[in-house]
Amino acid sequence: AALKAETIDVTEPRRPVKVGSAHPITLVMDELIDCFTGLGFEVMEGPEVELDHYNFELLNLPKNHPARDAQDTFFISDPATTNTVPEDYLEDVAKIHSEGGFGSFGYGYDWDRKEAMKNILRTHTTCVSTKELYKAAKDPEGFKPMRCFSIDRVFRNETMDATHLAEFHQVELFVADRNLNLGHLIGMIKDFFAKIGITDVRFKPAFNPLFLLVGGDA
Repeated sequence: AALKAETIDVTEPRRPVKVGSAHPITLVMDELIDCFTGLGFEVMEGPEVELDHYNFELLNLPKNHPARDAQDTFFISDPATTNTVPEDYLEDVAKIHSEGGFGSFGYGYDWDRKEAMKNILRTHTTCVSTKELYKAAKDPEGFKPMRCFSIDRVFRNETMDATHLAEFHQVELFVADRNLNLGHLIGMIKDFFAKIGITDVRFKPAFNPLFLLVGGDA
């Protein structure tokens, strides 16, 4: 009787097993990746620990810009600096910051190599774009049209509360080609929003003085 009570019916359906589910951020990221790859974009990736040079200087932010202060940025203490940037690239950027170029007067200060080599937690993913654009500009086979995007974590020295963390995810993308105009940008934006179900998209003019120091002839 005891043996019969311990018998297991292996044909009996098992009880439902409660399993986890993907995080909402992961679900959104997967949806965005599908959207961008469907539009012909390629994924680009970069390290979370980045150089001041790539994170700030290539976006033409001066050394006294508030974003480069410890109040907004996490600086790495060990190792505090690195030296993995092509020397010719450093020279070009130093000249633009100090003396100007391409119609700019620069900032008129002595460029500081020590500042440029500081390790930080990246504050945006545009540093990934600067590397991709520089690599494309130096391609020995010449310039090729590019469509790249990144969805990744960035870090800011924020006061944490119920709605704010010291990290968040940023979407970054660019299109590099010749003979592009505003109409191409507007069309691409409309195509993206249409893929996520938003068709009523309106545009209005604004000013954004962002200038990337890429280098090369592209």
